[in-house]
Amino acid sequence: QVQLVESGGGLVQAGGSLRLSCAASGRTFSIYVMGWFRQAPGKEREFVASVSGSGGTTRYADSVQGRFTISRDNANNTVYLQLNSLKPEDTAIYYCAGRRGPYYSGAYYRSGEYDYWGQGTQVTVSS
Repeated sequence: QVQLVESGGGLVQAGGSLRLSCAASGRTFSIYVMGWFRQAPGKEREFVASVSGSGGTTRYADSVQGRFTISRDNANNTVYLQLNSLKPEDTAIYYCAGRRGPYYSGAYYRSGEYDYWGQGTQVTVSS
């Protein structure tokens, strides 16, 4: 069982940056593929980014490619999402998710493929 706790959300102006963190419990963090999803009001939860257990393979949604960066620190059981050049349409609750997966693959894009979820952190981007 893995417990995930997100932090780092907040209110920022368009063009600004935020760094989200997700701390995981457990001693075998590297066996988990980690992902970030987001859900805006009235919309379905959508994939944002994922990272393999090794940290060497990352995947991004087209809408955030080049602006967001996912990374992980296996020694500290933490995954990060750096959000740059934020836009009002990035406003959403951001969720951290995890699942057991291949050490070198992070190719999981559907929320149903993840087993563990955090409680979410709100990101609001003002225009």
